[in-house]
Amino acid sequence: MSSDQAKPAPKLVLDEFIKEALSGTPAELHPFFESFRTLHSKKLWHQLTLKLFEFYDHPASKPYKVHVFERFVTDFEAKLNQLRLVELGVKASKEIDNPQTHLNFLTSLLSRLDKEKSQEAYVLLLATIAHAKLLYGDLEGTKIDMDSAWKVLDNLEGVDTGVNAAYYGVAADYYKAKAEYAPYYRNSLLYLACLDPMTDMTAEERLARAHDLGVSAFLGDSIYNFGELLMHPILDALDNTPYEWIKKLLFTFNEGSIGKFEALAPLFPQERILQDNYAFLRQKICLMALIESIFKREAGNRTMSFQTIAEETRLPIDEVEHLVMKALSLKLIRGSMDQVEQKAQITWVQPRVLSKEQIGGLSQRLEQWVNKLYTVEKRIEPEVLISA
Repeated sequence: MSSDQAKPAPKLVLDEFIKEALSGTPAELHPFFESFRTLHSKKLWHQLTLKLFEFYDHPASKPYKVHVFERFVTDFEAKLNQLRLVELGVKASKEIDNPQTHLNFLTSLLSRLDKEKSQEAYVLLLATIAHAKLLYGDLEGTKIDMDSAWKVLDNLEGVDTGVNAAYYGVAADYYKAKAEYAPYYRNSLLYLACLDPMTDMTAEERLARAHDLGVSAFLGDSIYNFGELLMHPILDALDNTPYEWIKKLLFTFNEGSIGKFEALAPLFPQERILQDNYAFLRQKICLMALIESIFKREAGNRTMSFQTIAEETRLPIDEVEHLVMKALSLKLIRGSMDQVEQKAQITWVQPRVLSKEQIGGLSQRLEQWVNKLYTVEKRIEPEVLISA
């Protein structure tokens, strides 16, 4: 920290501060400063907080946010709701271009928070600091701050959505930087659950997020259920764009449709990372085809020959055993194999979030099951009446 940053801000002299502000800012901002004077004099801290948010959201306030925070807000920051204080500080910090000055501003505010009494504010500020470190290339520092924030967040209940969004947002971006697809996928969906993409994100941000979620779903080595993403409105951002085929590919994987996968494969060179991982994706669609094939079967009809599995997955029969072993090791299915008889007996398949078409198929099977129960009931009814 530089010597001038280490010095505490001079004691606020309200009239002097307001006089300087009125002479140094556009006329459209003057009503805010007049309100600041009145509310501060009356010690109406809640109303003053609301007025400060109005000021910080005004487009003309941009060049003055940091100065107002450092010269004015810090003088009475202990009297404010600490979460609202941090939100104001975060807004101000976005106007600081110098990386070290930016971090110094945020860490200075963190040092003045009471971690125990203001846990939500602490998490929000620490997540913001972690994100700043990530932008400046300090991945190790980002992870340390993320972990510290999570230790507090994990024990909180009824957390402000903005606090959750800050944590899951930086976690998603961290795992994107590390190319760790499954953690990015999970944290990104949790981030989206904390906001309204249509109002809180720009069209460009929605498109980028939908694209990255799609790619991470394909390449995540533990992601074999895309249902939660397929039902999320974020995917609509891909419609009528050069990435629309990624949305189609997501539905293709969820259906376990190898035919549709092969039809879309010529587009993979448009997304180099998918082309480079084609062998992994081919195995993944085969696993999805196996899961879908098992899911469609009745519970009492889940002993499948290797030949049937080969047909369902379009694999040579000598590769079926390896595929089933892979599905068992990933805990996508449970069961056993008989290599001599060349059969797989499946006792359980991973629960899934279903598409509308899959729900329709499940509904038909439930209807058939009900009809079978009715048939059995009618058959045994005379015997029940006799024994009664």
